[in-house]
Amino acid sequence: MNKYLAGAFAGTLATIPMSLTMITLHRLIPKKERRALPPKQIIMEIAEDIGAKDLLDEEIEKDTVSLVNHFAYGAATGAIYAAVAENVNFPPLVKGIGYGLAVWTVSYLGLLPLAGILPPATEHPASQNALMISAHVVWGAALGAGLEVLSREGMEK
Repeated sequence: MNKYLAGAFAGTLATIPMSLTMITLHRLIPKKERRALPPKQIIMEIAEDIGAKDLLDEEIEKDTVSLVNHFAYGAATGAIYAAVAENVNFPPLVKGIGYGLAVWTVSYLGLLPLAGILPPATEHPASQNALMISAHVVWGAALGAGLEVLSREGMEK
């Protein structure tokens, strides 16, 4: 399997435990402190910016578009991971977790604020940052392990 495709597949699969972690931790935040999870915040902000927010009138539509976007981002960042992981000499879990934390940092302290989509993470509640950092650790660990398995499978054939 092509390494970029393997990375995209591993990134997509890693988004499953990440999403479950986000949902579980979100429920632990006191109701008065809860906000929409970032994938939904991001897609709704983008929809508003491009004038498409009114097209998503049902909550299920908003959730579906958010989920598809979340998995697509997982796939894209997984493909990028595949391009750099082979040049980093650490165990797969360590590489993956480091990369997951880098994705959180670049996204929530860089890209999303620069694009005007979300304020920087320094302005988010601590509970939301803890949730999202934890979710990215889970995603990174699953990505690192998943790509390692897929790479081994590819080498054996």
